[in-house]
Amino acid sequence: PLLFAIAYRILGSVSEAEDAVQETWVRYETSGTRADSPRAFLSTVVTRVSINMLESARARRERYVGEWLPEPILDEPYDDPARSAELTESVSMAVLVLLERLSPLERAVFVLREAFGFGFADIARVVERSESACRQLAVRARRHVDQGTARFDTDPHAHERLTAGFLTAFRKGDVESLRDLLTADVRLVADSGGKTPAIRNVVVGDEKAVRLLGIYADPLARLGAVLEAQEINGYPGVVVRDADGALVQVMTFDVADGRIAAIRVTINPDKLAHLG
Repeated sequence: PLLFAIAYRILGSVSEAEDAVQETWVRYETSGTRADSPRAFLSTVVTRVSINMLESARARRERYVGEWLPEPILDEPYDDPARSAELTESVSMAVLVLLERLSPLERAVFVLREAFGFGFADIARVVERSESACRQLAVRARRHVDQGTARFDTDPHAHERLTAGFLTAFRKGDVESLRDLLTADVRLVADSGGKTPAIRNVVVGDEKAVRLLGIYADPLARLGAVLEAQEINGYPGVVVRDADGALVQVMTFDVADGRIAAIRVTINPDKLAHLG
């Protein structure tokens, strides 16, 4: 669970994180040596593997059809009560999207430091840089993330209240109530990867977002879709299932000033396969 948690935050992909963990175990089993601290050894290997994978993944993501979003998870497999707040924030969709702006090395340093509390001496050994260089990377990464998250509220109670309100209004097709839940400059992003029909550009503004959501609600109702509130990446979100119970999309929200500031919809079936 620890190795997956590290890899997922660096890569933003469940399938790639699972591959990184598998590669790490293969290297460990075939190394012929047993480290004094398997946790430290394996954390080092999975971080280096993830950095390499992210560097090659960047080119594929640039060719991705439409907007690219991280793959959602419903359950965090790694539990550390001492760092629960940091773990929850670092796995949120809002932060994972922001981490896409960082270099692979900045991202790895940020994850190890902010989410898992690694000391700079340990981080330096992991990424094979000096401690001073790692401190600079951490400061730069933290600055980028802070600039992006400054307006977002991480209070789970606010997320829960707004998610419940969104579900009620969306199910009823209540356009006015939906609009009241959104900020004026709300952003709506859909990730289909070109595999299913969806908007390919970011929609900005409450009027455009409400109009699109209103158009979108009717076909879902005709298909017998069921919308459920569920925790996604550590915060309340919505999963949508078809009439047979299969999960067909996931919706997550950013909250600011008591309203929804961003709606992210993952529809690409490849990114939902791990959810069943």
